[in-house]
Amino acid sequence: MSDTPINPLKQHGAFSWNELMTTDMQGAKSFYQKMFNWQVEGVESDMPYMMAKIGEQDAAGFMPIPPEAEGMPAIWGGYVTVDDVDASAKQAIELGGKVLLEARDIPKVGRFCVISDPQGATLSLITYLNP
Repeated sequence: MSDTPINPLKQHGAFSWNELMTTDMQGAKSFYQKMFNWQVEGVESDMPYMMAKIGEQDAAGFMPIPPEAEGMPAIWGGYVTVDDVDASAKQAIELGGKVLLEARDIPKVGRFCVISDPQGATLSLITYLNP
């Protein structure tokens, strides 16, 4: 058994990440830097992505609205950590929810999907590579 403590945000059921999908990355960067004193910087990724930080602590991510969601307004989305994203997506369906975006990998991060509950509220589920 490892003596390394588990990050409480990366335990099953914990909200662990927030991400903005936006039509204006630079406008969002300017607004949130001024609003919350975040430091916002681009990160190496397969797509445009910026990371907001409070000091050295990651706070949130910013990304452009993806082509499959074109026309959608800018929106903040939350991620909840799960032990197995594929099993949790199946469970969401069994409980009356829907899978809106099938599970897919985020290189060097983990695997995620987007679900909706029976009332239509959306949420992203994520299983991290290194919890």
